Amino acid sequence: MYTGITRGTFAVVAVERRPDLLRYEVALPPALREGLETGASVSIDGVCQTVTHIDGDRVGFDAIAETLQRTTLGALQEGDLVAVERSARVGDEVGGHDVAGHVIGTGEILERRREGDVCDLRIGIPQAWMRYVSTKGFIAVDGSSLTVGERDTGGWFWLHLIPETLRLTNLGRKQQGDRVNIELDARTVTIVDTVERVLAERGIES
Repeated sequence: MYTGITRGTFAVVAVERRPDLLRYEVALPPALREGLETGASVSIDGVCQTVTHIDGDRVGFDAIAETLQRTTLGALQEGDLVAVERSARVGDEVGGHDVAGHVIGTGEILERRREGDVCDLRIGIPQAWMRYVSTKGFIAVDGSSLTVGERDTGGWFWLHLIPETLRLTNLGRKQQGDRVNIELDARTVTIVDTVERVLAERGIES
């Protein structure tokens, strides 16, 4: 489990592609390696990944075919920067919302606007997901807990990103056509699905 507060972006220093498997290493600073052990969970661009080995500042991960098909990790190249968050511990401050690192799929940057210190991104997602996306609700994009701005049931929503978010994530570097990892808010999904099921059982259209 994560809080959705990205701790920064860090370089991918090795990539090895095998059939149905991607092995890669990320160089992490001492603060993010403290207490880190093989088998621990780390969020990489919003994807929950298991540490396979640690060699100095190089931390290794494996991404299997399902992960590569569903997320942006399949496009990783040596030198890329990825957003990183260690898993939450009991007593940690939850500055975002509960994020599991279970990416449902990817969205596309449809439009980018930069004015002064603020960057706005319009993100397109499958229309079927929009019933779980509400204005001022939570959504995780590349692992960052963010507040939804304007939305359209046709399949897009806006993000309005402050300077601190731009500093700690890759989102400010995203361009039109780039893809991002999307995780819907689990509580919202549960509530919407439950209401729709109850209404269906009563023969009421939602």
